[in-house]
Amino acid sequence: MMTNDPLWRLPEVARLEVRSPDFDDGGELPVWARARDAGGQDLSPELRWLGAPDGTRSYVVRVFDPDAPTMSGFWHWAVYDLPASIDHLPRGAGTPASGLLPAGAVTVANELRGEEYTGAAPPAGHGEHRYFFVVSALAVPRLELPAGITPAVLGFVLREHELARGTTVGTSVTPAA
Repeated sequence: MMTNDPLWRLPEVARLEVRSPDFDDGGELPVWARARDAGGQDLSPELRWLGAPDGTRSYVVRVFDPDAPTMSGFWHWAVYDLPASIDHLPRGAGTPASGLLPAGAVTVANELRGEEYTGAAPPAGHGEHRYFFVVSALAVPRLELPAGITPAVLGFVLREHELARGTTVGTSVTPAA
């Protein structure tokens, strides 16, 4: 497993507790959470969070693989303008046709340019990859961002509004052929 931590340079903020009933923190993602071309169904796991500080007005959820064999990792999903009234996203919320995201939520295009969750698909023989499921509590109800924003730019914008952050990590590996 790689040892780089994609969160180490982010500003310190209060902590949210983030977990999923679909996998243990640090444990393997379910097969259905893998990409279709990697034997899965491209279904986002259920995510639950608690401990949002007073003043939380919205949430952002992002999924990132820092172990991808690129110089920039791989963004699997990013969604913002989630209302402060929720404390979870159900399994499959990352599929646009599911209707499981709250009204007003905005999904950012992932690395494959799809506005959806794309599942884990580490290259065969590349070793275990980590998938950081990060939930951020924000001090604003809406981010009012331009169309076409990238997950990386979304991260820059969060610096101005983030009150708290929490992470749970799932793993996946594709054995060498």
